[in-house]
Amino acid sequence: METIKKSLLSISLLLFALGGLQAQESPTASGGEATGAGGTTSYSVGQVFNTTITGTNGSVSPGVQQPYEIFVVTGIKETAINLKMSVYPNPTIDFLSLEVEKVENLTYLLYDLKGKLISFQKLTQTKTTIRMESLSTATYLLRVMKGNKLMKSFKIIKN
Repeated sequence: METIKKSLLSISLLLFALGGLQAQESPTASGGEATGAGGTTSYSVGQVFNTTITGTNGSVSPGVQQPYEIFVVTGIKETAINLKMSVYPNPTIDFLSLEVEKVENLTYLLYDLKGKLISFQKLTQTKTTIRMESLSTATYLLRVMKGNKLMKSFKIIKN
């Protein structure tokens, strides 16, 4: 009988002690990640509340999603590309003129919208004529490359 009383007392104390514990609860309806030109962010839809605790050393916003990211960026050299080029007439019927300010190891590639390469040529002059009379009426993509780097892309409409 003494053992049963001790067992019941132990269970009662355990249940009483666990009754004061609480877990984090945040029912969310949905969520995900959104990516744009300014960066990426995570979001939650349906979070009931959000608080911010501010102190002398900073602030903390407890909630469902609290990312901790450290970015160390060193040694980045940004160089601006000063390249002037134009394509005319656009829309076109039989030919296209591609003009560049400087010919510096440039190549043009003409693709259809399915990604099939139609024609390509290394640029040797500041003005290049691209013949399009044999191509069907459609929209094409003209890319000007310097080595493997895309310098400029044009959307060409052939009537």
